[in-house]
Amino acid sequence: MESRIGVRLCRTEEADRGLALPDYQTAGAAGADIVANLAPGDREAGLTLAPGARALVPTGLRIAVPEGFELQLRPRSGLALKHGITLPNSPGTIDSDYRGPLGVIVLNAGRESFTVTHGMRIAQAVLAPVVRAAFEMVEDLDDTARGAGGFGSTGGLS
Repeated sequence: MESRIGVRLCRTEEADRGLALPDYQTAGAAGADIVANLAPGDREAGLTLAPGARALVPTGLRIAVPEGFELQLRPRSGLALKHGITLPNSPGTIDSDYRGPLGVIVLNAGRESFTVTHGMRIAQAVLAPVVRAAFEMVEDLDDTARGAGGFGSTGGLS
């Protein structure tokens, strides 16, 4: 059973209105692909990232995420595997009260330069519910089998 929650969008002033809006590529996709909507001066040449470089890639969108949700921006697996292109703050969170331009921080973790082209699918967006914590200061915490064991303490990093 498919359920959809409305997310409102509008284009930024210099956005290319001919580019695709966020869209799910398959019926079972959890994330909607987001495309690069480059500034007019960058559209022809694209945005080239040297190895290790990062940039804020514009999407040409502003978004209104419903209260009680966040929009998570995540890397696209094909770009990560083939070119080392990732999002360094993954998942990036777009809060429900943010109304500014939607940008995607892209990092080239690959060995070769990579060019983000105008209209390229650069990230995927997942709408997720938000549960807010009620933080409470206590004198001590309850015991568990793991206790204070840190990284690798469960045998997962051997």
